[in-house]
Amino acid sequence: MSAKLERLSRQLKESFGDRIGEPVINHGEVSISVQAANYLAVMRQLRDDPVFGFEQLMDLSGIDYSEFTGYQGPRYAAVSQLLSLAHNWRLQVKAFPTDDDFPVLESVVDVWNVANWYEREAFDLFGIHFEGHPDLRRILTDYGFVGHPFRKDFPISGYVEMRYDPEQQRVVYQPVTIEPREVTPRIVREENYGKAGRG
Repeated sequence: MSAKLERLSRQLKESFGDRIGEPVINHGEVSISVQAANYLAVMRQLRDDPVFGFEQLMDLSGIDYSEFTGYQGPRYAAVSQLLSLAHNWRLQVKAFPTDDDFPVLESVVDVWNVANWYEREAFDLFGIHFEGHPDLRRILTDYGFVGHPFRKDFPISGYVEMRYDPEQQRVVYQPVTIEPREVTPRIVREENYGKAGRG
């Protein structure tokens, strides 16, 4: 275990106390968890405090924990990857919204501008709402899309499909007409496959 990562873990615990979960060092990276109420303040301090100096948000994505074996806790999380160039270390921050039916976190766009697109993606695919985001709308699916595709309860074929209707001369939406099917590969073998004495 790296002395530098142990030092970061110790500084995190000293600075944030019970506002964060116990820092974990795994695969050469420090990871912390934060409850929704403390999320924005912790993220701002991680950027502004020279002890940490996380000036870059490298990534922000969503997670749906609903089918994790043995996991007991909030269903959704937003996971941020932070980088400090000054200290040459990284930090993973998991923030857990309290309401599984309508997950809400404060936006960190004011802390790191790059969060704009990342938060829109997490909203679109997981349904995590980022309070205070300047333009929270879908980014990968169509604006009329129903649901959030990366939720583990979302049907594989979706709810609606779109097609061009030549009579109406426009794109129309309709319920999905594809019947779910199990895809079994077709295996083609030679007539004498596996028989002894093939010449």
